[in-house]
Amino acid sequence: MTYRLRNIVIAVGLALVAALLTTFYVANYKRHVRQTEHTVTVYVAKRDIPVGTAGADLAKHNWLTTQDVVQRTVAPGAISDPDQLHNLITTQPIYTGEQVTLRRFANHAELGVLSQLHGTLRAIALPGTAEQLLAGTVHDGDHVDMLANLKTGDCSTCFATRMVARGVLVLTAPTTSIGDKVGSSQTSQSVVLAVSDSREAQRIFYAVENSAGWTLALRPVANATDSSEDVESINSMVLAGVSKTNLSRYGGLSK
Repeated sequence: MTYRLRNIVIAVGLALVAALLTTFYVANYKRHVRQTEHTVTVYVAKRDIPVGTAGADLAKHNWLTTQDVVQRTVAPGAISDPDQLHNLITTQPIYTGEQVTLRRFANHAELGVLSQLHGTLRAIALPGTAEQLLAGTVHDGDHVDMLANLKTGDCSTCFATRMVARGVLVLTAPTTSIGDKVGSSQTSQSVVLAVSDSREAQRIFYAVENSAGWTLALRPVANATDSSEDVESINSMVLAGVSKTNLSRYGGLSK
């Protein structure tokens, strides 16, 4: 073996030894770091949590579980107690196994009407006059019925009046009042209602677009009850409470 070749072999050998020592040192260092790192308890999702879920429901329905993780892997804003979510609502989806953080939540005021929509509820805005919308009388959170005068035929008196929706939640009430200059009966305003996505929404939209007139009726705050469904037409209005003797005086009217 020549002097030059021997030096090359020695250099390669020393490089291999250095590499082995470095690998050994790094492995020992990582093991030491893991042994000295502190673990903390965080809350993670047990199932996928959709947008619009109330924070209070997470603990109520047992959708959270705890998990111990090293401190350096704790997500920013991770909660340490489910009570931190009590008055909040999710604004982004949270996926199974993901750490639950305050960054995925907002309070009800920040979300506005979205905080009151869930399941089949949808928000619709209805334009109308101050009188139709009970401007100044109805407030956010009240419940109203809708009364409409619906056409039933081609004649000038072919109309029937009935309640088309009951107990509808007012999300955003009109901002002006009846009698205000800006809120006069000739000025269009709007109200935002929470309605079911099928029959209720369809009935209300049909009444607004096709009736001869409609109005909202404010319901009691507590213990509201509903009478049986009924329809009023020209005949029922004219004939109600009138005896047959009195009716006989007028031609074309009979019960």
